[in-house]
Amino acid sequence: MQKELVILGAGESGVGAALLAKANSIAVFVSDKGLIAPRFKKELLDAGISFEEGQHSESRIMAASEVIKSPGIPDSATLIKALDAASIPVISDIEFALRYTKAHIIGITGSNGKTTTTLWLHHILQSAGFDAVLSGNVGVSPCRRLTQSDPAIFVMELSSFQLDRMYNSRINTAIITNITPDHLDRYNYRFEDYIEAKYRILSNQTEQDNCIWSADDPTLKQSFRGDRTAARSLPFALKAPAAAFLNGDILHVEVGNAVLDMPLDKIGLKGRHNLYNAMALALAGLSVGVSPKVLIAGISSFKGVEHRLEPCAELEGVLYINDSKATNVDSTWYALESMSRPVVWIAGGTDKGNDYSVLKEFAKQKVRALICMGVDNRKLIKSFEGVIPEVISTDSLDEALRAASNVAKKGDVVLLSPACASFDLFKNYEERGNLFRQKVMEMKKL
Repeated sequence: MQKELVILGAGESGVGAALLAKANSIAVFVSDKGLIAPRFKKELLDAGISFEEGQHSESRIMAASEVIKSPGIPDSATLIKALDAASIPVISDIEFALRYTKAHIIGITGSNGKTTTTLWLHHILQSAGFDAVLSGNVGVSPCRRLTQSDPAIFVMELSSFQLDRMYNSRINTAIITNITPDHLDRYNYRFEDYIEAKYRILSNQTEQDNCIWSADDPTLKQSFRGDRTAARSLPFALKAPAAAFLNGDILHVEVGNAVLDMPLDKIGLKGRHNLYNAMALALAGLSVGVSPKVLIAGISSFKGVEHRLEPCAELEGVLYINDSKATNVDSTWYALESMSRPVVWIAGGTDKGNDYSVLKEFAKQKVRALICMGVDNRKLIKSFEGVIPEVISTDSLDEALRAASNVAKKGDVVLLSPACASFDLFKNYEERGNLFRQKVMEMKKL
């Protein structure tokens, strides 16, 4: 009897992988400990794929030839530890997908900026007429797409959780935007383990590939070595020497014989973090053959990412900004750094081993009031009492917005930039951001 491929988790990535397995005549079984969403369940039923929900049948799973796990399942889970101990291969859906594609793979990872860079680069490639598909952590499951056709380029946002279970995958153009402490609860609270997880994006690269990385990021600057990859190294930094750098008020980018010079005021998204993102994607664009003229047009025309410094409305002279995607301290650092008006800051959620000390200088300079929003606000309160003039504890979004609107004055910004995961009060950062936007718009109608 043919051994099964077992897939743990029946979300977009898991169901996509199941459909690709079925299309390649691989016996597959899907197991989800929770309830499967109706649309995914229908897809599995229509495809005749065996599945279970509400449990993991351990005996069947432990008989698998190989297991694909959802990135949300930690390696410390008892079932995953048992599979590892039994030497049953456990891989990510990305590893599985890349077995069935000849596409040029652009992989983007980093603690911050990877979603913006991924979406921005995809926008440019589509504008240039490339057959480019958005996938990985955003967009469509690459496995699902491969059941239809193989594109010329996959533009993939890759999390450390996905990279952890990638072994033989080759990323043709790898981008590392930065590495700052994040998800340390998944890495035994060891920053060095998280760093090494990010560097897995360079595994299996050849001399024909590209490695794009920030030479200004302290962690990358200290830890990047030439022996980490055989690929061409393309660093970016504010100052030369680098493959992308600032020449006065001009962004200069050079890859081989391809050169781009672009006035900084033409870059579509503002802030230093977006300048770095533009450098990274410009290097990637030139590497795959986008003309400088088309690149400049795409860098100029991109309008940004939902839930990332997204203006929602201005009410009575107070600007409300949705930065729900700031699920770690470094993302919030960039948000506070970009604020030019006094800030009423809404923060809090599921703490991931955060060190808030790096935010204190901006908090002193820019924040008039901190509205803590979470089930347990003790750590936030302790971190910023005496730093910010007013610290208010709330346990819901409604309460947080009421407090913010009471405190905010004309000319202020109410900034939702949580610096934490959303799982205490919300399903994910998208739900948190959508609700924030919705409630702000309801306030506008009052």
